[in-house]
Amino acid sequence: MKKMINDPENFVSEVMEGILMAYGDRIKILDEDKRILVRNTPACEGKVGIVTAGGSGHLPVFLGYVGEGMLDGCAVGDVFASPSAKKMEEMIRFADKGSGVLCLYGNYGGDVMNFEMACENLAFDDIETRQVLVKDDVASRPAAEAGQRRGVAGMVYAFKIAGAAADAMLTLKEVAEITQEALDNIRTMGVALSPCIVPKAGKATFEIGENELELGMGIHGEPGIEVCGMMEADQIADWIFDKILEDMPLLSGDEVSVMVNGLGATPMEELLILYRRVFQRLAEKGISVYMPHIGEFATSMEMAGASITVFKLNDRLKKYLRKPANTPFYTNLNK
Repeated sequence: MKKMINDPENFVSEVMEGILMAYGDRIKILDEDKRILVRNTPACEGKVGIVTAGGSGHLPVFLGYVGEGMLDGCAVGDVFASPSAKKMEEMIRFADKGSGVLCLYGNYGGDVMNFEMACENLAFDDIETRQVLVKDDVASRPAAEAGQRRGVAGMVYAFKIAGAAADAMLTLKEVAEITQEALDNIRTMGVALSPCIVPKAGKATFEIGENELELGMGIHGEPGIEVCGMMEADQIADWIFDKILEDMPLLSGDEVSVMVNGLGATPMEELLILYRRVFQRLAEKGISVYMPHIGEFATSMEMAGASITVFKLNDRLKKYLRKPANTPFYTNLNK
């Protein structure tokens, strides 16, 4: 195992220390707890709180999106492991400014169980919460079972929409509804070219042959749709694009935002080649692209590969997407 780390037991704590040292003007830890990151600028009284949680190992998700215009807090566990319900509860209490808190997170068993426990406890103190689960990974379940899909990179768009809606002082019900509307129009699929190594384990989480790729693999190494021989970039982009359009048809005149997301070890140049092909395919269908996102938004340690997300827009979603945000890993100064 080759990693630029110290003691694997201290991996998460030292990452948190690095984030705080780099971005302490925008974020801070809650009550000296290095597993709970919150915004360092005061939120308006009465604003709906937006929080998330999940395992470490996916930066910029989840920690990187805490700040103005997006998340008010994020709790993290060990690499690929859920944080505790207690930490989620403490985070939600911080984020509550009197109008309730939206818990927005990926559809993973440990996160679901712990968020439900935290929200049940908070109800006794009359803190209102709502939960919206991200389920954008079309490879994880067929359309008939979409409610059981995993949440992957599309959650970044959901964070952006929810944060902007909360800043507009919408009610908790309204924020939850527009966030769900966004997610209903978001689809993602990825491919993996190589495995990743969890620091404490010290070995690869799965195996992929030198000349193979796995279509539809999850961000924790969950099995995809199939393992096949290596393909050229245009073939990969076409395969993902076709799968997404089978699940969410688009028409001439539609407008979308596209995210091409690197999983941790894929050069920016390769992501741009993938985006080039997706843009071409959309243009052929008379579909325009607004605010493309190209880079690393939701990784899986040092896994090589990429995911493509398509977000179908309407006027309201487009308005919230372009609203300002200022977080360690996502800054948008559009007005």
